[in-house]
Amino acid sequence: MAGSIPRTFIDDLLTRVDIVDIIDARVPLKKAGKDFKACCPFHGEKTPSFTVSRQKQFYYCFGCGAGGSVIRFLMDYERFEFVEAVQELAKLLGLEVPFEGGRPQVRVAAPGSNDLYELMEKVSLYYTTQLRKHSQKEHAVEYLKNRGLTGQTAKQFELGFAPSGWNNLEQAFSNDPEIINQLTRAGMLIKKENGNTYDRFRDRVMFPIRDRRGRVIAFGGRVIDEGTPKYLNSPETDIFHKGDELYGLHHALKQPGAVASMLVVEGYMDVVSLSNRGVNNAVATLGTAISQSHVQVLVKHTSEIIYCFDGDAAGRKAAWRALEASLPSLKDGQQFKFMFLPEGEDPDTMVTQLGQQGFTQLQNQAKPLSDFMIDYFLEKADHQTVDGQARLIELAKPLMSQLPQGAYAQLLTARLAERIDMPENELFGRFFSDSRSSGRKFRANNVAKAEKPSVIKLAIAMLLESPSLAQSVSSVEVLQELHMPGVDLLEKMLVFIASHPNITTGALLEHWHGTREGDFLYETLRWEHHVPEQGVESEFKGVVDILFRELRNQRLAKLLSQSKFAPLSADEKTELARLLAE
Repeated sequence: MAGSIPRTFIDDLLTRVDIVDIIDARVPLKKAGKDFKACCPFHGEKTPSFTVSRQKQFYYCFGCGAGGSVIRFLMDYERFEFVEAVQELAKLLGLEVPFEGGRPQVRVAAPGSNDLYELMEKVSLYYTTQLRKHSQKEHAVEYLKNRGLTGQTAKQFELGFAPSGWNNLEQAFSNDPEIINQLTRAGMLIKKENGNTYDRFRDRVMFPIRDRRGRVIAFGGRVIDEGTPKYLNSPETDIFHKGDELYGLHHALKQPGAVASMLVVEGYMDVVSLSNRGVNNAVATLGTAISQSHVQVLVKHTSEIIYCFDGDAAGRKAAWRALEASLPSLKDGQQFKFMFLPEGEDPDTMVTQLGQQGFTQLQNQAKPLSDFMIDYFLEKADHQTVDGQARLIELAKPLMSQLPQGAYAQLLTARLAERIDMPENELFGRFFSDSRSSGRKFRANNVAKAEKPSVIKLAIAMLLESPSLAQSVSSVEVLQELHMPGVDLLEKMLVFIASHPNITTGALLEHWHGTREGDFLYETLRWEHHVPEQGVESEFKGVVDILFRELRNQRLAKLLSQSKFAPLSADEKTELARLLAE
């Protein structure tokens, strides 16, 4: 795929780095037998449950379940995107990351972007200094006090002040043409037709916008007195793409412990006000509706997302757009909820009235996506009539078809079927008769959908922990003829390991990164199969023997069945005789 990093490069990269060295540089490790341990950096704990295996090139926390390869660690710990994590490892080895087609699929920083990050940090410091020292600061300070913000909150969010006047920023950073050009590139100055520039933000309380890695990428400004617009954001720049960013995410991720939930609110003042009252899990979009990009960022950091909207028609319309953006990311274990505020209220006024504990209780009462979705359908169609049911199904089908395959789609269908008094199987067929034809094939060939742990799953689990076991399997290609859930993935793993005999557990996971198979491999690695390490080789051989016996039985049954309807060829007769004799 154009713009992607070749898998061969990633596989080679992971054979040349040591996960212990990478993690130890960030989380000091202690030797514990053949592995290494530490207190988990992803949740608060006093007794170390975070384990790093040099042999497997894999980390796992028995407390919170975090785990993966060295790339996954950098993504979770440093808040890197996948490409950024690969680039970080490549840099340590002095390698340049190749991209197929020459262009990466994700945005990469434009030339000079590092200079922009440094400059924006200085601009942020300039604004916070003005809030403390400028002669006009009093009405900005008074505004913040009237909003009930404490000095500690203002310090945490690095709130600042842009004085009135047209050239304060330019004068503060000298008249160096290069600096002026950078400030213009960063959106802090506006260039007029005659080439002169002036400050974009004037007489406003300033909110630095940081990305998930903590870098200042833009600013938001709130007018202090009367004026328009009330809120003003930086424009799109080389380092700021508002459709991908969430204000307050960096602050929320800095809180101790795992992020149990994220509350998505309307604006950055809501985020600051909530934090001022002790609610530190809020983030806000930056003048845009919730997008799939926003959702994809959020689901990386929490299993529960709560959308907070006004209870009026506009709020419910925005909530529905958020629901549509969330459906593709809805998988088993991921929750989306909807919280509607009384008319005339906002998060600031509600947390002031209820306090931290009361507001948290309000979050806990948020409506699950399933309830919101079903209520919406029932409002739009009279399900008591046949015509109404048909209308409801037509409304629901495009959305239901977006749901990832799994238990959630089935449970949601069952709930809706119960509400409209229709047989569940019939409704499921109406929703997924076309779109799931390929899905049924996937379920038939993917062990993740098997009813119970199978010999295939056991083989994959042992192969993950000890990839060298693949060397004991001959005639791998014939497994393609075996009809059992998961055999396709097992066969692919055996072939891949054969061509990479020194592959590690972590590298295996990354080879299937971003695929359904990869998700299943990670879940399988966490599964307790109870095969002792000293017996894994003989147990694996026994499992492989079972698979080949099943293959023999399937082939025998096919030939016997075929012989009832048509004469067998000479080769088939010979094969049948051999199978019967075994």
